[in-house]
Amino acid sequence: MVVAGGGTAGHIEPALALADAVMRLRPDARVVALGTERGLENRLVPARGYPLELIPPVPMPRKPTADLLKLPLKVRGAVKQTRDVLERVGADVVVGFGGYVSLPAYLAARGRVPIVVHEANAKSGLANKVGAKFAERVAAAVPDSGLSDARVIGIPLRHSITTLNRAALRAEARRAFGLHPTAPVLLVFGGSQGARSINTAVSAAAPAFASAGIGVLHAHGPKNTVAVQQVPNTPAYVPVPYLERMDLAYAAADAVLCRSGAMTVAEVSAVGLPAVFVPLPHGNGEQALNANPVVAAGGGVLIPDEQLTPEWVAANVVPLVANRQRLAAMSAATLSTGHREADEVLARMVLEVIKK
Repeated sequence: MVVAGGGTAGHIEPALALADAVMRLRPDARVVALGTERGLENRLVPARGYPLELIPPVPMPRKPTADLLKLPLKVRGAVKQTRDVLERVGADVVVGFGGYVSLPAYLAARGRVPIVVHEANAKSGLANKVGAKFAERVAAAVPDSGLSDARVIGIPLRHSITTLNRAALRAEARRAFGLHPTAPVLLVFGGSQGARSINTAVSAAAPAFASAGIGVLHAHGPKNTVAVQQVPNTPAYVPVPYLERMDLAYAAADAVLCRSGAMTVAEVSAVGLPAVFVPLPHGNGEQALNANPVVAAGGGVLIPDEQLTPEWVAANVVPLVANRQRLAAMSAATLSTGHREADEVLARMVLEVIKK
């Protein structure tokens, strides 16, 4: 199986979750990942034990624009190199997750190797729209992604997330981060690089969290800093650059304030955390669309980035995290929207295509 999902963690992590699920179902399988020399896959793929084959990047325009006219020459060389990889590794199927690695993978495999497409976002990208036209099977995280005849299965997630027992791991998780063992805890993060607006609004509301007896675990990003003055005899406000163990972070928390990328929404839903979503204010609005099903079910609150202020956090997030009854209801609603089994569902789809 060749997986094409390079570039961002939102493309790579579902590909690796699928790879892990295939290996659980078929230990005799071989998985090869496609990527480029500039993507996160160079760190994430080898760390998970899979070989990585590099091809030239083909950046995809977000919308049909004049940039499309420049694509043919860039695509031609990438397709040729990708075709060489498929032949050399003996590919039986190509599974694409969108992004600038997937388009040459789809074109190289067309007519030669069966294709399966997975779309994680609420709005499908151009690469997956192309791949879906000649794919054997198409899967999507949510309905109405823009890919016709897509089977809605959710997003493949890491086994450590889908099997997470938050209650059983809570004491260990709170010790690991230096958090109060019983006080309510808000988890805050803005993606792997952090988010300045989230950092500013939440850290400035630290006194309000302290006076309400709420602890905070805040991943501010490796290039950012957060200065918070601890209030004596109150639950700790713990700033960290990065969270290596998201399973521990989720287990330590009672609620989360975060962006609403597709992977983040899927993980938060799978573990049942009530969420305050702050969509990224750029792009084509897909982050708000990603959060909508959880918000509609009652498991989350959505606040536009420009409206996220320390005052709003103090007036809305603090009382939410302090209300255990409301958190329990939101947790149940969030869990109802999750798809813990998406990795194995997609793995079985892929294996069926190979068998066919």
